Amino acid sequence: MRDAAINLRALPEQRDLIDHAASLLGKNRSDFMLEAACERAQAVVLDQIHFTLDADKFQQFLDLLDAPPKPNPGLERLFALKAPWDKE
Repeated sequence: MRDAAINLRALPEQRDLIDHAASLLGKNRSDFMLEAACERAQAVVLDQIHFTLDADKFQQFLDLLDAPPKPNPGLERLFALKAPWDKE
């Protein structure tokens, strides 16, 4: 059971377009919009955590992950600093 409300305002032509597309799929406006929004949200999330590579690029990626870290003087300086809340 749906119990969370999502309200938004649209231009009449946007509403009409959504209604037309929903009717073509035999859905009501709410079901159509919720499905479309969820599909887009999933795509955005997956874009942040999933990517594809061909075999050569994947091997390069693995090689970079397996390589020892390069010296980073700036990072070393940062980690050597005491946190403000640790200073007395």
